[in-house]
Amino acid sequence: MLDVVSLPVWLLGMALGAGSLLVVAGVFALGARLFPTVPIDDASADRTESGASGDAKRRREIRDYLETIGESFVENHPIESRSVAFYLPERDVAITFDPRAYYRLRRSSTHAVLVEHELPGVHLGSRLPFDTPTLDIDDGEIDPASAAFAVLDVPTGASAREVTAAYREKVKRVHPDHGGDHEEFKRVREAYTTAKERAG
Repeated sequence: MLDVVSLPVWLLGMALGAGSLLVVAGVFALGARLFPTVPIDDASADRTESGASGDAKRRREIRDYLETIGESFVENHPIESRSVAFYLPERDVAITFDPRAYYRLRRSSTHAVLVEHELPGVHLGSRLPFDTPTLDIDDGEIDPASAAFAVLDVPTGASAREVTAAYREKVKRVHPDHGGDHEEFKRVREAYTTAKERAG
């Protein structure tokens, strides 16, 4: 049997230190399993949208706005070792809620847009570095008819003939048989139906 008293003091200290380290590591591992955390960046804003989270509401509004104006985007996209809420690949524009990501991106070639959590999604267009269609906004919500005209790139109140001509042009570019996206094609068809009903 090992006589603890005969061991050198330094070896006893190392053994006690290693044992304490294992106990502390076990406590942290158990805590991480019981109380998982989300990294602090734009991915942390990706909470359940059924909750009344302001972040989730803003993300939904921005998503709706970008879809309405016909901009393709990717959510939670990593750029410069940070995740941004939305990235517009065709324009090289990053939209983020995180000031640290915004300031890091300002040193890169990507155009960064910082969105405060209080900014309604429909007001994002004024911050984007390119021209966006003007939409009719009612209490922070996008008017469906205005959105339909914007998707077709015609002014609100265009004639039925102008709406049909714009639809035919747009559908040539987005039709899946011509290499377009099925979702975009569906959105253009729905916009045509709405705009045709409201055409002047």
